[in-house]
Amino acid sequence: MTPRGAWTPPATPDEIETALRGRGYLPGEGLATAIFLAIQLRRPLFLEGEPGVGKTEVAHALAQWLGAELIRLQCYEGIAAHQAIYEWDYQRQLLYIRAHDRPGEATPVGEDELFSERFLIRRPILQAIAGSTDARQAPSVLLIDEIDRADDEFEAFLLEVLANFTVTVPEIGTFHAAVPPVVVLTSNRTRDVHDALKRRAIYHWVEHPDLDREVAIVLTRVPEAGEQLARQVTTAVQGLRTMGLYKSPGVAEAIDWARALHALGRDALDPKSASRTLGAVLKYREDAERVRPELGALIASAVTGG
Repeated sequence: MTPRGAWTPPATPDEIETALRGRGYLPGEGLATAIFLAIQLRRPLFLEGEPGVGKTEVAHALAQWLGAELIRLQCYEGIAAHQAIYEWDYQRQLLYIRAHDRPGEATPVGEDELFSERFLIRRPILQAIAGSTDARQAPSVLLIDEIDRADDEFEAFLLEVLANFTVTVPEIGTFHAAVPPVVVLTSNRTRDVHDALKRRAIYHWVEHPDLDREVAIVLTRVPEAGEQLARQVTTAVQGLRTMGLYKSPGVAEAIDWARALHALGRDALDPKSASRTLGAVLKYREDAERVRPELGALIASAVTGG
């Protein structure tokens, strides 16, 4: 990792593509440019696409490149603003009161003591903002994952925070990022995210990679699998994506399948081994039952390359 503080903003998208490839992430067309613009314009990067196409991995690769902490906010239905910004550690406050508010004490525990930094729990957004104190350092990476799971109210809150990277804690004061974090928002498009949030960001749709790039990705992550197994597995996975499954396999499942087959000592795909390891690539019983009758034909097509 590059030490924080020694980082220089990229001059071209090619620098970003080279940096990501050096961290094992092979970006598709246009992604390096979108990241470059997000950094240069200090705008969030909004990545949308089907599950498993590598959206979250972009944030991990960026954090490695920057030598910065990856701060992750996992969105879910009903998430509230305070769960993303900060909370008070009420249990520790109560213990502190019990320890210091003894009979005969002349001065009771005051609010200033209780509502101070020592009892403040920094949630991801405050961590990303308050963690930046030196304007010369590299930015942190704030991953806001699966924003499509949150509700409209939470989106409106994010818009306000991302506009100026400032958070106020009434009992303590205002925190402002000396260096705004690189913000990566991801969406699986389970619902449409409001246009206002998309307009604030640099948008990029992440596609499933083509065959050659996916083979290269699998080999990057599982080089011991070898070219033949990686290509056959990837061809089979891309075939599975055309079968209308409940949960189509992503790149991560292709990597897992190649890793599982290699662990069994296989250097080529065959129906018996594919059937035994199907749980590495399909995660629902209904999908496995749908695929098994056609598995032989799928594997034969993958092995022959077509």
